[in-house]
Amino acid sequence: MKKLKTILLGLIIPVLVIIFWWYATNYGNTPESILPKISTVGKTIGAMWTAGTLQEDLLISMQRVVEGYLISAVLGIVLGTIMGMSETVRKIFQPTVTTIRQIPIMAWIPLLILWCGIGEASKIVIIVIASFFPIMVNTLSGISQTPLEYVEVAKLYKISKWKTFIRVYLPHALPHIQTGLKLGLGVSWMAVVAAELIASTSGIGYRMSYARTLMQSDVVIICMIVIGIIGILMDKLLTIIFTALTPWERKRRERG
Repeated sequence: MKKLKTILLGLIIPVLVIIFWWYATNYGNTPESILPKISTVGKTIGAMWTAGTLQEDLLISMQRVVEGYLISAVLGIVLGTIMGMSETVRKIFQPTVTTIRQIPIMAWIPLLILWCGIGEASKIVIIVIASFFPIMVNTLSGISQTPLEYVEVAKLYKISKWKTFIRVYLPHALPHIQTGLKLGLGVSWMAVVAAELIASTSGIGYRMSYARTLMQSDVVIICMIVIGIIGILMDKLLTIIFTALTPWERKRRERG
């Protein structure tokens, strides 16, 4: 019953939006080019699915996200761990990392297009830059917050750096790393859409940009809905994976 109540509460705003949308397009004076009818959107998504354009765009965008996200996950966890375990490394990297992190991802796109063109490389780099920082910062936060007494005990028993990381730092930092990975995945999805909107000849972002030039608001809305749904599904998938990998965390939350 608790889960059902949560689902029903979460559906209140979407239902209200749909009701307003239906009323505005059927009884208002809203032009189809600005806000199409729900029935029009339904027919368009059926046509796009039958033609295969929607699936093709999604596969292209998701492939880019997976490639960039995996690279940023490895780099973010490694650098965040090293910075968290070594104060010297943290002092070397933190000022530069903090400065670069303040630059909006949109500001990188023109420069990366000049460097890498509008091919796959620029989009992958944009995704890596966008998702690297949430992963790295959360990993650093988790590692650096490990209780010092645990680290001192590891040093007392002369445990190697690698074993100290596995047995001491990682268990404590894992919830932070999971949060960073989830945030990084969401940012990756947003970054690829932004990159495709500006400079691309394929992908879901390109489809939105092309539809905008043709005043096809129904296609734009479909792409926005699909982007939101895919983002939710990816987040849920990561949650399922993390829950399976860390059953003790779920039990701890249930007890809490």
